[in-house]
Amino acid sequence: MGGGDPLDGVEIWKSEHGVPHWHYITYGFTELYEKESCDPDESGYGFELTFRLRRGVEDSPPVWPVSLLQNLARYVFSSGNAFGPGHHINCNGPIALETDTLLTALGFCVDPELGALDTPNGHFIFLQAVAITEDEMDAMMCWNGEKFLALIAHFLPLCVAGLERDSLLRTPTFYDAWRAGMERDGSSTAFLHMDELGLEWADGRGTLRIGAGHAKTLAHMLKARVGKGQTLFLQGQQRSVQFQPGARPAFVCAEQIPKLTLTGEALEELCGLLTPHAGTYGMKVMPLTVELVPTRITDRDGNVINIIE
Repeated sequence: MGGGDPLDGVEIWKSEHGVPHWHYITYGFTELYEKESCDPDESGYGFELTFRLRRGVEDSPPVWPVSLLQNLARYVFSSGNAFGPGHHINCNGPIALETDTLLTALGFCVDPELGALDTPNGHFIFLQAVAITEDEMDAMMCWNGEKFLALIAHFLPLCVAGLERDSLLRTPTFYDAWRAGMERDGSSTAFLHMDELGLEWADGRGTLRIGAGHAKTLAHMLKARVGKGQTLFLQGQQRSVQFQPGARPAFVCAEQIPKLTLTGEALEELCGLLTPHAGTYGMKVMPLTVELVPTRITDRDGNVINIIE
């Protein structure tokens, strides 16, 4: 109805369920007034977002979650990429600006109280944005997104966000449950974006170049995907690489997307070389050299705030 924000509005409810918290609910991802899309079964993008924030002694709800939800809407409306259960997004900084919270990413699950709704303009779900830490996002990618968020809900009722909380991976029972789930199920994430990614072939030997800051996550992902008989696709700024399981180690670089075929032995050796330290390491079971280069961590404005060497 006017204004510079993409959403029509955000309602904020005072909830006592689980723990006292503020419950934010968006209006604008769906077709609120009349049917405009050609899909009769789904309303708009098929979801409205919700967010839950732990409530203290304050009488009025904090406004920053509204800005967070509006920014998510800007991303969806500009890119056309919709969110769904089990998805995640890196916020590249604290979810609440100018705070020192460790919560820098979001996972998405069906809101446990609101669920789904059928309307004259189509069906949609209430999709809750769950605040997570960077290492929790990496762990979520290495397992199944929906199962990971269900595990969080077991430790944090209704996945209510608290800006002060530490990573749940520091809780031994949570970590053990995640590790067991990852080893049992593998990863549901088939695609991984990496800024520092290169692959070259010369003199009968390949060189795989990745950022040292992504090495540990890649090792987990390879075991959870290739180790479970599935492929893993890496996308860099100028290069793509596909890892796949096979009976013999191989490196095919003649195709548009280079393919690395890993046996169980090759997989174990490669993952053993993927340490969070820069360096150059040669594999023995296949003609491949792994080059780990320093990873530069930047803030939202592109300023380098840390270098992993």
